[in-house]
Amino acid sequence: MSVLAIDAGTTGVTAVVVSPRGRIVASASQEFAQHFPRAGWVEHAPEEIWQATLEATRAVLAKVDAAELTAVGITNQRETVVLWDRETLGSPRRAIVWQDRRTAEVCERLRAAGHEDRVAELTGLRLDPYFSGTKLAWLAENEPHTWALVESGRYAVGTVDSYLVARMTRGTWHVTDVSNASRTLLMDLGTGEWSDELCGLFGVPREALPDLVPSWGEVAPTDPRSFLGLELPIAGIAGDQQSALFGQTCFEVGDSKCTYGTGSFILANTGTTLERSDAGLLSTAAWRSPEGELTYALEGAIFVTGAAVQWLRDGLQIVGSAAETAAIAATVDDTDGVVFVPALTGLGAPDWDPRARGLLIGMTRGTTRAHVVRATLEAIAFEVRDVLETMPQVASLRVDGGAAANDLLCQLQADQVGLPVERPEIVETTALGAAFLAGLGTGVWGSTDDLRETWALDRRFEPTADRTASDAAHARWRDAVERCKGWATD
Repeated sequence: MSVLAIDAGTTGVTAVVVSPRGRIVASASQEFAQHFPRAGWVEHAPEEIWQATLEATRAVLAKVDAAELTAVGITNQRETVVLWDRETLGSPRRAIVWQDRRTAEVCERLRAAGHEDRVAELTGLRLDPYFSGTKLAWLAENEPHTWALVESGRYAVGTVDSYLVARMTRGTWHVTDVSNASRTLLMDLGTGEWSDELCGLFGVPREALPDLVPSWGEVAPTDPRSFLGLELPIAGIAGDQQSALFGQTCFEVGDSKCTYGTGSFILANTGTTLERSDAGLLSTAAWRSPEGELTYALEGAIFVTGAAVQWLRDGLQIVGSAAETAAIAATVDDTDGVVFVPALTGLGAPDWDPRARGLLIGMTRGTTRAHVVRATLEAIAFEVRDVLETMPQVASLRVDGGAAANDLLCQLQADQVGLPVERPEIVETTALGAAFLAGLGTGVWGSTDDLRETWALDRRFEPTADRTASDAAHARWRDAVERCKGWATD
């Protein structure tokens, strides 16, 4: 009665097996390459995502009895655009990743033409390169030969979840759920259906898009010839942040969570009410039940947090692993005036500036790598504070994702937001949410009340810092944010 979950993230794929008690009994991960063909461009090879999925799943199957598996759930990096041949399942080009900034000019043209208010009204989003629709408009404009095959019906268009479903089912199914569709700029958030008006605005043929299915419930069986001999119902689909909200059992209005991943994403459940924000937050679909009921959320999307730590490791090469950042940062009491704004792919909520770029300021001859590492952790806490200050009042913050295991970061976060930070025993809640959805869809769990009982607290971090000092540090951070805006001219 265990559930297999596939978490296809931005830097790799994780496969987990979750028991009926809501515990991860086996896990395996496989990274895949990041491609940066030009400044501000980020791409993934779809075949490499699929191979990483197979490798991670193969590794986790070696640790469990496959006969015990009852269903598979999928969660994924959102907004990333994938094209594939409906017959061969090969991809004609690399996927354009959610972090990619190449469509800034497309957004500016649409904004200048007066479309932003209508787009926001229909989608709850804004005109930003982050979202899928602008990437598809760019492809139509810049790669007409490829786009002609999309228009002819030869190539399918989708997000990473729909691509994985196609691969797992040998090309038989082309589907997605509302949590992913709501991030494309092509779905009417009020109806939960594709919008002909939006498809026309971005020039995307409706026939190229996947069918919309509930977030849980049996959707399609995997083909054992394609998926490691497994014939399981795909019974849960959600974008990674909505999946983490579900995995944190945030089922009530006002429940909120922050996931520290490549970026950080703060979501608050707003129930069946579509709430809108004039402070830089996004309105989004959280999930849709098999009965058709839509649950909504408000979201603050921060593009670079964990990716900044990865940059310290791979770009600057001043840390050997993400895990050692807490120990390095703890060797100094503060940053000695150093502030780092990790706008490496522009700024998301609440500032929304695709032309902002990373800024490291305040360095002296006495600056060490420990100061830079601590400034990076502080930057993550500052970014989350910026978003939470625009959200309805929350009593505490549940955190998850890889960086949530960092005690220093959790304490810095509590000190900055002035709220308790609650870390669950299982911080891999993105994958857990996909398993919960699939298990709910196949009867492993009978209700969300059953799921709520599986949540267990690991540690609660209470604010300890002086508020005056925290506010002063945050004010200096905001000064640095303003200085980094509008830097990119291309």
